[in-house]
Amino acid sequence: MRALRIAAQVEAGSLVLLLANLCTVHTEVITSLGGPVHGTAYLIIILAVWRTTAAPAARWRALIPGIGGLLALRRLAARG
Repeated sequence: MRALRIAAQVEAGSLVLLLANLCTVHTEVITSLGGPVHGTAYLIIILAVWRTTAAPAARWRALIPGIGGLLALRRLAARG
């Protein structure tokens, strides 16, 4: 769960950074570094949720890009 929590925060933070970069200065360095970080965190979330739980609702929430990890964590916490 700790790795899932960290990956969810990295995914959401990198998405905010990428969107802020897109709306403001559009620096190529931020895009080329932030994109792979976001994609890797997204894949870690999907793998972690699908391997640790059998809850279909959490699994499908993990597939939502950007905030899926946070939604899956919330669903898993509510489930107990």
